[in-house]
Amino acid sequence: MTAKGLCRTGQLALAGTGLALVLIPNGMRFTGYFLLGVLVVWQCGMCLHRWGKTSRRGAAFFRVFLVGVSLGAVCLAGIESAIVFRGEADNSAIPVDAVIVLGAGVNGEEPSAALWSRIRAAADYLEGRPDIPVVLSGGRGPGEDISEAEAMRRALWKDGGEGNGRYLLEERSTNTAQNFAYSKALLEEYGLDTGTATVAVVTNDFHCFRANMIAQRQGLETIDVPAELPWWWLTANYYLREAFAVVKTALLD
Repeated sequence: MTAKGLCRTGQLALAGTGLALVLIPNGMRFTGYFLLGVLVVWQCGMCLHRWGKTSRRGAAFFRVFLVGVSLGAVCLAGIESAIVFRGEADNSAIPVDAVIVLGAGVNGEEPSAALWSRIRAAADYLEGRPDIPVVLSGGRGPGEDISEAEAMRRALWKDGGEGNGRYLLEERSTNTAQNFAYSKALLEEYGLDTGTATVAVVTNDFHCFRANMIAQRQGLETIDVPAELPWWWLTANYYLREAFAVVKTALLD
């Protein structure tokens, strides 16, 4: 097959895979949009390359394009490396004064895969820490019959009420910044000095880096308790999406 044929085959593969991921419900819509974006960039590069063969201005634009794509790829790789590194940290030996469990999606009244992974990680982490306050943080969104905090409460509360008094429900938040703002207020009402406390944050591994960024802006000193998703393809999708979310948080939030 010629180089032109390989190029066309690659573009068709990108288009087909991207459209399939966008249109078929599978939890990987962002990856689909990313692949379609790569296809658009590829097409733009080909057009500039053809223009560069016939024009000095076109050649200059093509060089600028290549530099921009290279810088973008390096930045994406750097952000992903930071996200992966943060999500693999083991902080289990560090003493903490409180725990915040960040909510995730609820399907009706059933926790999503992401939320179940956080619930399991929280249960494991809290097993040997019976006396510290725990904020279950997450409001009610579209398609959710109960709040994310309530879904976590149902999974974590023990029969008979032993130790249930330390769980504080935060049911107003709709994003991570609100998770921390409202949880911080609840902990202060509970009597914790959040200015000097160390707070463990239970969230998915791919979310740890950005959650720490946002927590610092709220004046909280945090450590991560990473929760792994059960399916690698969902994890890959969320890691990819999270890199762009980190840029948005850094520049706009």
